Amino acid sequence: MNDRWSETEEPGDELQTESTVASGPANPLARPGMNRRATAREKLLSQMHARAVAGSTRAHLVSKKEPALIRDSLAVVRRDHAYHVIAEDYSYKTEAYYTILERELAGEDIHPSSRNVLDAFVVPICLERAKLAGIPVVEWGISQAYVPLPAILYGLNYFATASDFFVVQDNEQAKDVIKHITNKGKYPFCYQKLDDGATIHTCTAVFGRTAGSCAAIEGYAALIYELFSIPLVSMVFVKTGKQVALSSLAPTRYTHLTVDERSLLAAYRDEQEFL
Repeated sequence: MNDRWSETEEPGDELQTESTVASGPANPLARPGMNRRATAREKLLSQMHARAVAGSTRAHLVSKKEPALIRDSLAVVRRDHAYHVIAEDYSYKTEAYYTILERELAGEDIHPSSRNVLDAFVVPICLERAKLAGIPVVEWGISQAYVPLPAILYGLNYFATASDFFVVQDNEQAKDVIKHITNKGKYPFCYQKLDDGATIHTCTAVFGRTAGSCAAIEGYAALIYELFSIPLVSMVFVKTGKQVALSSLAPTRYTHLTVDERSLLAAYRDEQEFL
């Protein structure tokens, strides 16, 4: 499984794969999404301490001060005559969701809309809307037990998040994962059949733009932003041969952003209203 597009380009194919899906995760219940928070926090604190020490002996030059990206913080940015909510999580009942809802009720032009954030993070609804908008999507189905192999599985229960997807290779893996994401059969799940040689990639979009190796799919990111208007979102794609298709959209943590992505986000957050 690939977490990012490869930096290397092949002749005639700007996206190079690194491994096939056959390798799979060692632990089928491992979460490929939001983790390593403690390590990232310790690293940030160490960097802040080092800068404080260096500042006592020499000037620290920066091109422009970037707003702090604090966990669970959100900002409202005005651009193009509308307001845009930047947050790590837009899910139902989060602070970001209620901020959007409050401004909608006040008659403000606010993005993303409450409908879009609800639709974007429910995989089947997201993929159907994307397909109608002309964005290539993977084939999917909803089941209580059956699953073709190999496949990507997403939970559809109230507490499920598209950040937690699972790749299953055989019946034993599938049985354990299905038991987990359906709460022992109480809820359905979404499956996506993977073809031979398929690879899975994740990229982050900031106002429909990508950075680094993910620049190869910026065209898709722009279409997704035009459809859902979510300023900060994680995109999961499946690449089979030279064909790329959307698998899901999910929230993303600030700690998961690359240096280039943080700089891109800071540029958009320049004129903002903090909450």
